[in-house]
Amino acid sequence: MGTGTAAAQPDPRYPVGSFVPPEVVSTEERISAIGALAELPSDLYNAVQGLSPEQLNTPYREGGWTVKQLVHHIADSHMNAVVRVKLALTENWPKIKPYDEKAWAHLHDSVAAPVEWSLELIESLHARWVMLLQSLDEGQWKRGFRHPERGEMTVETVTLLYAWHSRHHTAHIMHLRRRERW
Repeated sequence: MGTGTAAAQPDPRYPVGSFVPPEVVSTEERISAIGALAELPSDLYNAVQGLSPEQLNTPYREGGWTVKQLVHHIADSHMNAVVRVKLALTENWPKIKPYDEKAWAHLHDSVAAPVEWSLELIESLHARWVMLLQSLDEGQWKRGFRHPERGEMTVETVTLLYAWHSRHHTAHIMHLRRRERW
């Protein structure tokens, strides 16, 4: 599915490998990506279930964000992605504005808000996102936007990217839990 491969000793930054977009996106890949987006709310909830405040404030890797920051990052990132998809579906290849995800991860709400707020947001956001994606016709999948740093991105490639992003960050939390035996 264009998700790359992990090395024998996985890089802790990329536990499911790097995202590599496929040359051509198949219908099956779209369906699988939509499934991953639909599963993220429950997968993420299960990944953080039962963690103490101290554990939620533990970095998932050396030099990485805390679990709490990671959950809030997913909400922030996926909100931006949905807006970008909607812009792509309603405008002719708009140029989108990137954001500084590292700076966002250090804002007060990302370090202090309960993870439940972002879990609830992700649940509702993904329900709408999945509904939207399931309604698209072939032409809509090929629409896209221009990212100042990544170039042109189609709705179908963005969908695969965020399915990978969902698995990527959930794996960060699960690897931390295994490493720490939580």
